[in-house]
Amino acid sequence: MTRDDILSGDVLDEITLSLDELARACAIEPQWIVERIEAGVLCGSLEGEPSCWTFVSADLARVRQLVAIERDFDANPELAALVVDLIDEVRALRAQLKAAGLQA
Repeated sequence: MTRDDILSGDVLDEITLSLDELARACAIEPQWIVERIEAGVLCGSLEGEPSCWTFVSADLARVRQLVAIERDFDANPELAALVVDLIDEVRALRAQLKAAGLQA
């Protein structure tokens, strides 16, 4: 395995990633992330220059989902963001049902 190989798995600790590290972890160009942030479909708004931005594991998971949906379904960024939001909402609702003792 080389240094550039991408690994997937569950994030155990909350870490921060730079823009370049996030892009490398998702096998995309940093500009792809900047464009999604500017469009408002990723991470809300970040202050300062892109070189100063930091991202957490939740951002990593969201970027990977966005990349997959855009690639697999040839979706535009806004549609991909909507799909990811709906997936997250369904997941949260299922967790609430399970916590209430009901099955989804």
